Amino acid sequence: MKVSQRVRKILSSYESDNPGSKANLARILMQGRLGGSGRLVILPVDQGFEHGPARSFAPNPDGYDPHYHWRLAIDAGLSAFASPLGMIEAGADSFAGAVPTILKLNSSNSHAVTKDQAVTASVEDALRLGCAAIGFTIYPGSEQQFEMIEELRELALEAKAHGLAVVVWSYPRGGNLSKEGESALDVTAYAAHMATLLGAHIIKVKPPTAHLEQAEAAKVYADRKIDTSSLSARVSHIIQSAFAGKRIVVFSGGAAKGLDGLYDEIRAIRDGGGFGSIIGRNTFQRPRAEALAMLDTIIKIYQNKA
Repeated sequence: MKVSQRVRKILSSYESDNPGSKANLARILMQGRLGGSGRLVILPVDQGFEHGPARSFAPNPDGYDPHYHWRLAIDAGLSAFASPLGMIEAGADSFAGAVPTILKLNSSNSHAVTKDQAVTASVEDALRLGCAAIGFTIYPGSEQQFEMIEELRELALEAKAHGLAVVVWSYPRGGNLSKEGESALDVTAYAAHMATLLGAHIIKVKPPTAHLEQAEAAKVYADRKIDTSSLSARVSHIIQSAFAGKRIVVFSGGAAKGLDGLYDEIRAIRDGGGFGSIIGRNTFQRPRAEALAMLDTIIKIYQNKA
């Protein structure tokens, strides 16, 4: 695998990492149609665990089959495929080496009454299945946030010791946060920064709104005249908050939405210096032909061709 100069520059910011972790990060960054560009599009399929099978796959029944998602990620030329244990196991042999995989090590479900996730897989599972990285969710703001952070600390240490990369879903929720505050600019920037401080190689956050949740932070944003006027400006601030762009930040696709709105969001992420997108429901809940056409356009946007 030849590594581009852009990817070498990104890897150089991870100064403490061993060659194994950097090689697996390079596997993701060099994969697919965006390989070598420093941009990423990742397919995550953890919604079955989070929301149940019918809510996740009934809109496109092909999605009940794990192999469908593997093929979709491969045929679309994506950077990686992320999922919980069972779905990775269901295609690990058939698609070995075809696309880098990220094993999601914790999950919640729609019956839960706490803002927490259970650890559902291990670093050993990720190694056994040939994964490039582990994935882990934290909920900054929740009553269980410190337990989740401590779990991540232990799993990230183990993963890095075995040469894996670490991807962190940093989703503020719970505690004193309002629903609007979960995607507020100040809260999202804080969440991205926390993930960098916890040693993440790749951080996933939601596209931030212009809302400012914390009064103390809002005063600083006003005093320092931080631009919140457009999504691209807000994305730029999130990237700045992740060690001034020295950590990879990708943005979720969120709930299913119309294509025009999605493409505008992708353009804003690109223009704000975001590293890419991790898009689940907006991809696999569409029929395969529509999903492939949508992903083709998204990739072209990140290539500055659309």
